[in-house]
Amino acid sequence: MMFDALEERMKKSIAALRSELATIRTGRANAALLDHVTVSYYGSEVPFNQVGSISVPEPRILMITPWEKAIIGDIEKAIMKSDLGLNPTSDGEVVRIILPELTEDRRKELVKKARTIGEKARVSVRNIRRDANDDVKNQVKDASLSEDESKRLQDRIQKITDKYIAEVDQVVEHKEHDILTV
Repeated sequence: MMFDALEERMKKSIAALRSELATIRTGRANAALLDHVTVSYYGSEVPFNQVGSISVPEPRILMITPWEKAIIGDIEKAIMKSDLGLNPTSDGEVVRIILPELTEDRRKELVKKARTIGEKARVSVRNIRRDANDDVKNQVKDASLSEDESKRLQDRIQKITDKYIAEVDQVVEHKEHDILTV
C-alpha cells in the first residue's frame, strides 16, 4: 500500500514536469504555450482557455478566437506582457500569433531552461523518496519493523525512485530534441 502512494506522488511530479515543459516553446506552435499566461477579464485574471478557443491552423501559427470580440485588446496586451516574446496581430475577429524561427542561441537557452525544470523534477522525486525512507526508519524506531525488513523496503523505494528519475530524464531529453529540431 505504501508503494502505491509513493508511485502516485512520483507520477504527479512527472505530470507537473510535462505541464511545465509544455510552456517552453519549440519550433512548432502549441496551445500549451499560453497555459501560464492570463488575461484581465472583467477585473480578474483568467487563463486563455476561459476567454476563447485556441487553435493551431499552421505549424507556426496560434489562433485565438475569443468568445467576446471586446476582449481582443486585452488578449493582445496579455500576450505582449508575457515572457514569451511574441507579437500578436488581430483582424477584429481573431488574434493570430506567428511564431518566429528560433535562433541557435535561443534554442540553447531553452534547452538550459528545460534542463533546469528537469532538475527540479528530479529533486521533487528524491524528496518523495526521502519522505518514504523516513517513514520506514520511524517504523524501525517504533519497533514495528525489523532492520532487515527496513533495508528491503528502502531498496524497493530506491528502485521505484530510479524508475521515475529515468522517466524524468527521458521526458527532458524528448523536449530537448523538440527544441533543437529545426
